[in-house]
Amino acid sequence: MYLESTYYKSLTKSISNREQENRQLTERIIEIHQESKLRYGAPKIHHLLVKEGYRVSLKRVQRLMKKADIKSITVKKFRPTPSKEKVVERENILQRDFSTHTINEKWVGDITYIYTFKYGWCYLASVMDLHTKKIVGFSFGRTMTTELIITALKNAYETQQPDEGLIFHSDLGSQYTSDKFAKVIEQLNMVHSFSYKGSPYDNACIESFHAILKKEEVNQIQYIDEKSARIALFQYIEGWYNRKRIHGSIDYKTPQEMEDNCVRAS
Repeated sequence: MYLESTYYKSLTKSISNREQENRQLTERIIEIHQESKLRYGAPKIHHLLVKEGYRVSLKRVQRLMKKADIKSITVKKFRPTPSKEKVVERENILQRDFSTHTINEKWVGDITYIYTFKYGWCYLASVMDLHTKKIVGFSFGRTMTTELIITALKNAYETQQPDEGLIFHSDLGSQYTSDKFAKVIEQLNMVHSFSYKGSPYDNACIESFHAILKKEEVNQIQYIDEKSARIALFQYIEGWYNRKRIHGSIDYKTPQEMEDNCVRAS
């Protein structure tokens, strides 16, 4: 009788300890989730918990998140109607080879749509370094012009000061194939690579960034006008994405952390 009583007391204590651990873990999971503005899912939260010293499996984190009804923000991205303009093929130097050895070897650029209440569609042009996944340059405006992408590229160039011969890859949009942009590429001593017609995977990395931007930021907020959108996008890109958001593809580091490591190693 004594042994049976001791067993049940021990079992109750064990269950209580487990429940207490789960409560503590759930509290920290909620904190991390809120710190990320609801952007992180189980894999990133699990990585940070382990980094903090918690001995916990990914499945346990997923189970606790499900029980607490915690999930990453998920909203479908806007897909514009494809242009019927005739597209002429250009040389694809990158050939989906996204591998790099250090910073400022290969950049990719693209334009995405951002809706504002006052002005309707506005446009964000972004430039990403493939080595760090950092957005090294961007420009935002009410018109999708060649000047928009030139500003984004020049911002990146002035910030990064890359060596001659950097490959800049883009799609075959009329802004990127314009003579005006070609002159800027030449002036900056870069080599322009283009996606094949109808091949979005050729520029998958920057497409992925814009999808993340829409999911985590743009589709959660109604921007009143260009100014409010510009401020929010700057805060997201520079304050969150580049400097705080960890990325599984770069060993759960931030883009800025990756760049800093490269600079120190050079």
